[in-house]
Amino acid sequence: MVFKRRDRRPVLQTIADFVYPRGGWSRAYLYVRHRLHRLPDPPHRIARGIFAGVIVCFTPFFGLHFILAALVAKLMRANMLAALLTTFIGNPLTFPVIAAISLSLGHLILGSEADGVLRDTSLTELFLGAARDFKDNFAALFTTGRAVDWSHLSVFYSEVLLPYLIGGAIPGFLIATVSYYLSVPVITAYQNRRRGRLRAKLEELKARKAAKKKADDAGKRG
Repeated sequence: MVFKRRDRRPVLQTIADFVYPRGGWSRAYLYVRHRLHRLPDPPHRIARGIFAGVIVCFTPFFGLHFILAALVAKLMRANMLAALLTTFIGNPLTFPVIAAISLSLGHLILGSEADGVLRDTSLTELFLGAARDFKDNFAALFTTGRAVDWSHLSVFYSEVLLPYLIGGAIPGFLIATVSYYLSVPVITAYQNRRRGRLRAKLEELKARKAAKKKADDAGKRG
């Protein structure tokens, strides 16, 4: 395959690069910004892709952000690559902040208390407990005499999933909307400047070609 890596990275290296890229987060940010500016699409379609990528990062569906961003971009007729690239804002440095804001706001809107289970149990343990319920209950479908227990999943839904989903919708929509309206003029200016540079280079090549032809004609006459 054309885009396949020649040197296969070890699993631990892949995880380490996700937590902290080799060039640092600032370099990764510059790379994403550069790619977004150079996408061959109208600014409003790229900006809609940015909107899709940002809003998806405020959902609690970790591990599915790429898929969700692609689906939202398709529904919005947005630039899909822009949506996928923008999910970069959801990373190990920003997820704790996003989760804290989303959970707090979600519990506030629902009028529930976040201090109960979350005070005694970490988010990681709640996620793992819900995953175990899925695994064990799926296995129970093919095993006789095995009880079905959704207690961990029920706690996860009421304490994390629902509050996170509701609480993340508001800041996610606001930040995604601001990102959209900021992106359109920035991308438009970049594309216009790039077209101007390309036009100038083309005119320069034409001038050189005309000068060379003129010199060749003068040489033939001489």
